[in-house]
Amino acid sequence: MSPSAQQSAYDALRAAILSLDLAPGERLSERGLEDRLGASRTPIRAALLRLQSEGLTRRDGGWQVAPIDVAEVRSAMEYREVVEAGVVALAARRASDDDLRALLAVAAGSGDDGQSAVLQDGTEFHGALAALTGNAFLVAAITDVLTRLHRTRWLEARSAAARATARAEHTAIVEALLARDGALATERVVAHSRGTRDRLLAMLDAERQRLRGTGVAIVESTASP
Repeated sequence: MSPSAQQSAYDALRAAILSLDLAPGERLSERGLEDRLGASRTPIRAALLRLQSEGLTRRDGGWQVAPIDVAEVRSAMEYREVVEAGVVALAARRASDDDLRALLAVAAGSGDDGQSAVLQDGTEFHGALAALTGNAFLVAAITDVLTRLHRTRWLEARSAAARATARAEHTAIVEALLARDGALATERVVAHSRGTRDRLLAMLDAERQRLRGTGVAIVESTASP
């Protein structure tokens, strides 16, 4: 199996899951994916295992797209809030003015107000913010949690109001950092995280009611969040 074949299968399958082209809870067969991806079974199996480690696929009497678990989303958002508060506190001390001006441009986005573009802009913003700490562990933490939240963020990004709110809040966080007001920047990133959490949970509740009985799996686990 060539590394390029494995990466290609992984990239294609991951994109289909994150964009909800493959629905939460959907059953996956290696043979069916061979036809869909134009790849052999070995790289597909490797891709499924890799995606399992990211929380995007799972084995349950066979492979399936991991359901969206509302309790997990709640816990992931709690974790993200704690990490990003620490990220902003460090960035306020470590980032140069040039770094922050560059981040302000990232916060402004690409100029494309579409769902996919705004979601990608937001992912780049939070990754770039974490990178200003100079701490690879924090960058990895933010990257991982954003991947696990990507499908719910994709659903939320359908709303033009939510997209505009996210960009405005990103800009406000950077403006506080440029003013070297670490406390205000932390307050703003926490408010951004909590507002996002509340919108995500409300949206997931509405989606779960709308999709009841369709086979699309938006669930609430019994584990405590």
